[in-house]
Amino acid sequence: MKAKELQELIDFIAKSGLNKVNIETEEFKISVQREPSYKPVVGVSAAAAPTPAAAPTAPVPVPATPTPAPAAPVAATPAADNYVALKAPMIGTFYRSSSPDTPAFAQVGDLVEKGQVICIIEAMKLFNEIEAEASGRIVKAMVENASPVEYDQPLFLIEPM
Repeated sequence: MKAKELQELIDFIAKSGLNKVNIETEEFKISVQREPSYKPVVGVSAAAAPTPAAAPTAPVPVPATPTPAPAAPVAATPAADNYVALKAPMIGTFYRSSSPDTPAFAQVGDLVEKGQVICIIEAMKLFNEIEAEASGRIVKAMVENASPVEYDQPLFLIEPM
């Protein structure tokens, strides 16, 4: 795969809204995945020529993160360790309520019990109720209403009680 074709593929994926794509042929294997900041990260194996093309794209996000990071993670890490992340059990569309006219199942600051429905994920025209995995207080909503979510993506942070 030529560098121009690779760039066109990355641009197409960026415009399509997909978060992860894996392509494998006899000649090469490529995996493109968006990070939470929605910058494409490319990994290529099996072919010698495309490997250097992947190297310039991977380091770009890395230098940007360490610059503001020294103060923030030190303060955020101990607090984040105390929280339980409720993660998406499937790919789909995240909703805070069963319909636009009804109130949200749970808001930031609400106390929830283990097994309580706190959101739904629509997957293949089915609405799946997502239950709290731990009792506690919702500290942060990690996803906006009506947003697409990936498998194992954090939805809420819950402070256990």
